[in-house]
Amino acid sequence: MHCPTRRIYSAPPMPKLKMKTKSGAKKRFRLTAKGRIKRKRAYLRHILTPKRTKNKRKLRRGGYIAKSQEHQIKAMIPYGL
Repeated sequence: MHCPTRRIYSAPPMPKLKMKTKSGAKKRFRLTAKGRIKRKRAYLRHILTPKRTKNKRKLRRGGYIAKSQEHQIKAMIPYGL
């Protein structure tokens, strides 16, 4: 009599997990070509009348995230933007 060979069940391979980008971070930050992180400056949304024109003009320019905090932001945007 023919004895059927036993088949060992193996589950299909699991898909590789993708990390999610924090949606708040992708709206607020941009990566430069050199890997620095650009940001917009605060204090330019409301109550602008007491602020001097010169200050408001300076706030229009962007800024960069401090080197000490770059690793935190880069963890939030794993694939860059």
